[in-house]
Amino acid sequence: VGHCHPDVVKAAHEQNQLLNTNSRYLHDNLVDYAERLSKTLPEKLCIFYFLNSGSEANDLALRLARQYTKHEDVIVLDHAYHGHLTSLIDISPYKFRNLEGQKEWVHVAPVPDTYRGLYREDHEDSVTAYADEVKNIIEHAHKRGRKIAAFFAESLPSVGGQIIPPAGYFQKVAEHVHSAGGVFIADEIQVGFGRVGKHFWAFQLQGEDFIPDIVTMGKPIGNGHPLACVATTKEIAEAFAATGVEYFNTFGGNPVSCAIGLAVLDVIEKEQLQARATEVGNFLMKILKEQQIKHPIIGDVRGCGLFIGVDLIK
Repeated sequence: VGHCHPDVVKAAHEQNQLLNTNSRYLHDNLVDYAERLSKTLPEKLCIFYFLNSGSEANDLALRLARQYTKHEDVIVLDHAYHGHLTSLIDISPYKFRNLEGQKEWVHVAPVPDTYRGLYREDHEDSVTAYADEVKNIIEHAHKRGRKIAAFFAESLPSVGGQIIPPAGYFQKVAEHVHSAGGVFIADEIQVGFGRVGKHFWAFQLQGEDFIPDIVTMGKPIGNGHPLACVATTKEIAEAFAATGVEYFNTFGGNPVSCAIGLAVLDVIEKEQLQARATEVGNFLMKILKEQQIKHPIIGDVRGCGLFIGVDLIK
């Protein structure tokens, strides 16, 4: 919502003067903020865990998935980056290829990129073709006696090249993953909070019939303040709680962080930033496409709201 937005600064300052404590102590801000966030999401995503960073959120999502499914393996998209913790480097091809390589419990699916990918715009059904790649990975894993805990993907792959997956792809993938006893995790850390303009969450671009099992958020959620969240279903949360090893985070969900989170949502609403993302994004796409006509080096201009990629070619 902009550097040092006065409303956000004020909310932090006011709450700081009153109370900042760890989240073992109850405070209204935590409940108020969870309620506000829940209004932006599908009804079944109704349990919230608060943390300090996107990496923490993705690590917790991994733990939730594994506890719920009792499986270990994870399917990720090629070139993905999900964070800097050891567990997340392991599921980030963008990183692990330069380090210790791919773990046996990690499976890499091709990015659903219809410009540069395996199946392009001229393919008769790129959605099914890309989803079938995931299905094949699952079948191959099962033959090796392995079981899938989760399909883990950014709703719009960013490090992977500002990719807009074709609508319907996530639905088909979720079908295959659910059949294998796994869950679908949507990483909204870079692309959530109205950035895509049309919707508050980027996964909603896939259609109203698609709902992930777990959604992770970070980056814009606190406008620069360390704040993150995992939203999931009651079933998954209950399976996680059943271990008896409670989830606790000293600073995640503290009163100041929640006051800031609430202020960010207020600003997005008050200043109509979602509509603004659409308006500015459309303008930027228009002038970039004008440049594309003039310069053969620009192969593709793609995007939605303020998530835009310019693909340069030889």
